[in-house]
Amino acid sequence: MYTEFYGLKVEPFLLTPDHRFYYESQVHEQAMAHLMYGLSRGEGFIVITGEVGAGKTTIVQRLCATIDRDQVVAAHVVTTLLSGAELLRMVCSAFKMRDVPEKKDAVLLCLQDHFESLQRLGRRALLIVDEAQNLSASALEELRMLSNFQIGSAAPCQIFLVGQPQFRETLSHPNLEQLRQRVIASYHLGPMSRDEVAHYLPHRLTHAGWTGDPAFDDGAIDAIYAATGGVPRQINTLCSRLLLLGFLDNMHAFSAADVERVAADLREEYGGRSLTPVASMDDTYLTRMDKQQLSARVDTLETRINHQEQSLRRLAVGLADMIDPVRPARG
Repeated sequence: MYTEFYGLKVEPFLLTPDHRFYYESQVHEQAMAHLMYGLSRGEGFIVITGEVGAGKTTIVQRLCATIDRDQVVAAHVVTTLLSGAELLRMVCSAFKMRDVPEKKDAVLLCLQDHFESLQRLGRRALLIVDEAQNLSASALEELRMLSNFQIGSAAPCQIFLVGQPQFRETLSHPNLEQLRQRVIASYHLGPMSRDEVAHYLPHRLTHAGWTGDPAFDDGAIDAIYAATGGVPRQINTLCSRLLLLGFLDNMHAFSAADVERVAADLREEYGGRSLTPVASMDDTYLTRMDKQQLSARVDTLETRINHQEQSLRRLAVGLADMIDPVRPARG
């Protein structure tokens, strides 16, 4: 509903990763540089880790959308808790292989034949394993076996491992020493800075058809950064709720008080927990934000119930319009 209210073509802050909205912050640029370096090497493992919602999958999608498909055949696997044999079969499916045998050794031979056939065509295979923190040491050992395949001096398959921070603990397993020796680059994707958040918002809004409505003042940017710690998915969650609030309350500009109001609702939904455990704010900023947030809470406390009643009425009217768009308008 708020897309029409603000004249947007699509929702700008969807939680589903979409590489078309990719924003190249400093940390995302560094992560992408590590992946591109890996592609240029054409061998071994590249490891990218990051907190939940940091933008790992979006980077992977961006990479897959930009690589030369005449040279690289990419397969993207999102893992759950799989055994080594199950993971190999999923890899076969990701590479669109048919008639995969049941036995693990036969599966490995099929994969080797597939990679060699690509190599003869002047192409090489790239396997991207997402949510790698779910992999067991035995499953990772199966991936290492894939990296053993070799045609002459060339490796026909390269593997990128993408996962949450705990994946680094898995990699430290004593039985994975051979795999660790094949990791040629590793990077941890951190949150965006406050200034990057200030650019991230109009970036996504512009891609959704934004022409300046709604507006965000500096206090709103500060409050969004304070509440989310610069984590993209948390920003999207907060800003989507903020735009819904704007639609319900007929708002075309947002302040720190508006952001804090939505953030407080989200914290209540999360059982009193903050939106994100990540925080990267200096003492000066915290002092300024503490004052702003205290003032905002005092200013909005007395009007909270009235706002909620007005919002419910507006939501009811909006839903009625969607159900019966030709009904007479009500004042």
